[in-house]
Amino acid sequence: MAEKRDYYEVLGVERNADADTIKKAYRKAAIKYHPDKNPGDKEAEEKFKEAAEAYDVLSNDDKRARYDRFGHAGMNGAGSGGFGGFGGAGGFTMEDIFEQFGDIFGGAFGGFGGGRTGGARRQRVNRGSDIRVTVKLSMKEIAEGVTKKLKINKTVACDKCGGTGAKDKSAFVTCPECNGSGYVITVQNSFFGRMQTQSVCPKCQGEGRIVKERCDKCGGEGTERGQEVVEVKIPAGVEEGMALRVEGRGNAARHGGVNGDLIVVIEEERDSNFRRDGGDLVYNLNITVTTAILGGEVEVPTIDGRVRIKIAPGTHAGKVLRLRGKGLPSVNGYGTGDIVIIVDVTIPDELTKEERKLVEQLAEQPHFKRAENVENQNILERMKSFFRG
Repeated sequence: MAEKRDYYEVLGVERNADADTIKKAYRKAAIKYHPDKNPGDKEAEEKFKEAAEAYDVLSNDDKRARYDRFGHAGMNGAGSGGFGGFGGAGGFTMEDIFEQFGDIFGGAFGGFGGGRTGGARRQRVNRGSDIRVTVKLSMKEIAEGVTKKLKINKTVACDKCGGTGAKDKSAFVTCPECNGSGYVITVQNSFFGRMQTQSVCPKCQGEGRIVKERCDKCGGEGTERGQEVVEVKIPAGVEEGMALRVEGRGNAARHGGVNGDLIVVIEEERDSNFRRDGGDLVYNLNITVTTAILGGEVEVPTIDGRVRIKIAPGTHAGKVLRLRGKGLPSVNGYGTGDIVIIVDVTIPDELTKEERKLVEQLAEQPHFKRAENVENQNILERMKSFFRG
């Protein structure tokens, strides 16, 4: 299987390109490789789909941010609780592409197939709005992954009319303005000649039909307020601010259209033990002066419980220890971080007379005297070694 090309490379734009530049680049590529201009050319058709896939991601702020961070891996796993994406060019038909991005092509092409220009397009389908919710996760939930059940207040399809907004199946009539196509064609004279444009029918809003008798429960909208419990599978290793898209679980659309999506934004709960640094968990370990001098064993926390580690004699404040592989997994499965332990030596705030006397006696011992000259000599030797090297 051929490796996917970079989406920015596909559209020929820089990584910092704005939305308008991306849209223009996509339109240029779409017109160049449009099947009506390249009948029977499978290579052109694949490039047409490739450009549509790239535009779907780069024109969406959430998808683009995920792609910039994780690459193509961040676009996989669309579906319940997974990362929503275009799903790959192979997963969309030509009709899907024209339906989703028809406004990009303007009047250049009327649709796909047979070289038609100005032909009928599919009727417009209403789409419900997205719902954005925030989910707080503990460090353990982030480490292991978790399935959350969320009760969402949302618009749902009317249970009386099934979301159509009509009294019954016979309560529809074909729109007289567009004759059921959902679009109207306007012809205007200009300096360049007669210009033909195609736009959404203003009478039926692109649906191609009109409700003759409305549902008496929803007033013809096809939706009502309700609740839904949505089960969201959150993968291990997610980070603060990351957004997961659950397709089709947002607000219901009027007149039986397509539901919006549920966007779940991750928020990390503050942990009493650890500070997160990517996949690593940073822990500040306080040890006593005697442990720092003599060494010993101490307990430190991990995600799974507490473990004992050895402290070497003569350990200084600021020394860094690591528990390999005890941190957080990568959301893409590229390994696991560490627990990084930063040692701090606790100095008593107060001393008894006896303790003070013992410390003063220690201060007179050779190993406890200040070694400023030794430190300076060590620095000088390191500098000489550097220049000699």
